[in-house]
Amino acid sequence: MSERSAAPGGLALLESLVNTLDIESGADVLDTADGRARFGLPEEQVGHARELRESLRATLLAHAGHPPHRAVTPLGELLAAAPLVVTVDAGDGSAALAPADGAPLLSRVAAAVAEALVAGTWPRLKACQAADCHWAYYDRSPAGRGRWCSMQVCGARAKMRRYRAR
Repeated sequence: MSERSAAPGGLALLESLVNTLDIESGADVLDTADGRARFGLPEEQVGHARELRESLRATLLAHAGHPPHRAVTPLGELLAAAPLVVTVDAGDGSAALAPADGAPLLSRVAAAVAEALVAGTWPRLKACQAADCHWAYYDRSPAGRGRWCSMQVCGARAKMRRYRAR
């Protein structure tokens, strides 16, 4: 739905995972084999991926100052089950976080959150305030106070509703 550019680094994974569900139409990319393949997700793990997606969405709504869209398992509880290892390249000494288990999507999400925390970009990944959208987007506004995934769609609708209410 958004015309915004993708989130930086590992946050792009989180953004694309949250955006697998179009709340307005009900279409879920995880229902298709191609959609699951984008995340390396076997069909039997779709339920866990959906739980992770909705916990991420609730967290991104909190980043934007909004309550959760529904009751979800807290993201921290889910990520606690994602063991990571620090890998160090012998050639150049560079280090990275990598999955240490058989649930690579959960571990990749945990690694992306950790890297975004270090980079200071984690609070900028938000969910649109529009109740019929909640699309994830990366807030590049100078003050970090973006409210909608798209000013042309969700922002315009909200402003028109407020105008008509007056």
